[in-house]
Amino acid sequence: MRSHAKGEIGLHAIDQIGNRFWYMTPVSDTDRPILGMVVGDKKTLMIDAGNSEKHARRFLDELRKRNVPDPDLVVLTHWHWDHIFGLSALTDTVSIASKETKKEVEKLRPLSWSDEALDTRVEEGTEIEFCANAIKKEFADDRNITILLPDVGFENRLEIDLGGVTCLLQQVGGSHASDSVVAYLKEEKLLFLGDCMYADIYADQRNYKIHETIRLLDQLEAFDAETYILSHWKPIPKEEFDAEVTMLRTVAAFTDSFKGNKRKIIAEYKNAVGRDLSEDELQVIDEFVNGYS
Repeated sequence: MRSHAKGEIGLHAIDQIGNRFWYMTPVSDTDRPILGMVVGDKKTLMIDAGNSEKHARRFLDELRKRNVPDPDLVVLTHWHWDHIFGLSALTDTVSIASKETKKEVEKLRPLSWSDEALDTRVEEGTEIEFCANAIKKEFADDRNITILLPDVGFENRLEIDLGGVTCLLQQVGGSHASDSVVAYLKEEKLLFLGDCMYADIYADQRNYKIHETIRLLDQLEAFDAETYILSHWKPIPKEEFDAEVTMLRTVAAFTDSFKGNKRKIIAEYKNAVGRDLSEDELQVIDEFVNGYS
């Protein structure tokens, strides 16, 4: 699994999975995540609003070329800027988020997004340099950023019948963001994960917490899915998702057993898989060690 901020570099592409789901690929340079569209017989639901109005409009423009209707609804998977700043381009769309996401978005509204303000927050530790730089690139000299609150807030779960396809929204949390919501398309057996499987990137050191991660994985594995969408990577099949889950569970267990001792965790994991470890595996071990307490 690629970590957050390692998505595709380059131009967006549009693709379709099954009969009901369209998506636009991510671009890492300005931290644009995957955007999704679920097309029902009665209503159309967009998943995430994008990191800017340009991002959201690009997605809608590309879908119109393919005769896909504009969204009636949009759901936000969590509060991070790259998933919500495009909401102001979707004024004719009813926006939905968890109540926790709504509270976190409210905190962003008074902030300034000038270079000076971003740099100050990076120095203070309330913003991270990667996000600050991505905002500067995405918006360049136009910082007329309008942050809208979602129209509808829900707790835990919300099921939406779009006509011919049912979308179940569930708050699952995780280390990356405690408000993380996944979207499960029952009839398509597709689970849109957002960023929920990524580490916490806002801490002093990127990290996974053992118990948060296990609780998250337990929830994700309960869904009967065949395709999984990682917002800053790509759709993956169940076999690849299962391999990622196994890796995360194994590293979490070794981190617990060896009380965060990185050397012992690496040695035991290497022995368990019978090969040298990949860059991604070593990074995940680092992140669990960082989160150990």
